[in-house]
Amino acid sequence: MVVPSAFLSDRARGVKQSAVRDVFDLAMAPGVVSLAGGNPWLDELPLERLGGVAEELVARQGHLSLQYGAGQGTPELRDAVCSVMAADGISGADPENVVITPGSQAAIDTAARMLGNPGDVVVVEDPTFVGALNTFNTWELDAVTTPTDDEGLIPALLRTTLQRLRTEGRRVAFLYTIPSYANPSGALMPAERRDEVARICREEGVLIVEDNAYGQLGFTDGPVAPIAAAHRDHVIYLGTVSKIFSPGVRIGWALVPTALLREFYLSAESAFVCPPVFSQMLSTAFLTRFDWQGHVARCTDEYARRCDALVEEMEQTLDPRIQWRRPAGGFFVWARMPDGLDTLPLMHTAAEAGVVFVPGGAFTPDDGPHPHFRLAFSFVAPEALREGVRRLAPVLNAALPSDDPLAPPRAK
Repeated sequence: MVVPSAFLSDRARGVKQSAVRDVFDLAMAPGVVSLAGGNPWLDELPLERLGGVAEELVARQGHLSLQYGAGQGTPELRDAVCSVMAADGISGADPENVVITPGSQAAIDTAARMLGNPGDVVVVEDPTFVGALNTFNTWELDAVTTPTDDEGLIPALLRTTLQRLRTEGRRVAFLYTIPSYANPSGALMPAERRDEVARICREEGVLIVEDNAYGQLGFTDGPVAPIAAAHRDHVIYLGTVSKIFSPGVRIGWALVPTALLREFYLSAESAFVCPPVFSQMLSTAFLTRFDWQGHVARCTDEYARRCDALVEEMEQTLDPRIQWRRPAGGFFVWARMPDGLDTLPLMHTAAEAGVVFVPGGAFTPDDGPHPHFRLAFSFVAPEALREGVRRLAPVLNAALPSDDPLAPPRAK
């Protein structure tokens, strides 16, 4: 009999299934309303026109689109994503410093294995993206949290964290941050705070990996310029077409400081040889032949409408002791039960009631209990969102301590 563990590396034995994966398994049950998945809304895409482009790429350019390609990505797509970055606030990006990857998750993976040795520290926001935590765990990096508030990283406490780690003799591989409409918190870091974070990291000798998947998705305001806009030589900047076009094409990119470009490119190439050429060509066509910014604006209007539906139902049905803040963009509402409660057991109870959400423990390496939870509104129609909250409310409300008086009505 084969004993699987006998064939596994120590690294593979350490990989854990996240609560997010458990949620997706639960969400497959018939009739369940999923408030878990951060999927983009695709109904606005011009599918017939895109289908014509796809046919053209195969029928007329199949010898290119279906072949191996350059490891750094096609020149045409590297030019196109520089235009996307210009719209984000990064002007004058050099296509030669862009590396195309199979989604930004692959860029996170490349940064982790290029920059970190086993046992090194990656400083992360608390909370942070579960996919990044999984990657850091795979590469045996120690994710250490630094506190956040409604505007993201708290600079003074970031400095305290970095200084404590230095005193402990720990090597910090990099800071991983999501400044714009963060997953899962929805926090938007102000411009002046971004500059302060960059200054602190430069003074402490720490590189920044900036993940900007949601920067274009502000409900009312335009993008806040990324940290990389003014600090390009100290930031590996990650972008993706997953939220502005399609997650299925699996196209992301990294804008890499010149001093690190060769190592990043070679690390990426060793993992996936080259990003998918057909996906690159289709993404290039979308970014150059279609009104991608108009598409994003229409989608963002719909996300704002869905967010309103979710929040309005939460205000009407959830106990006032359950707190949240309406995000100004992105895909998620980050909510909090009273201290001492853990939302992980409630995930299974909610699934039995026909609704799924992601418990807060999925988004931090720190031990629980974790009173937070994430609700996603991007992929679900407004009335289904309302129904999901109506199913969820009895589960959450029943978990609250019965001996505490109800708080005053939540301010509208």
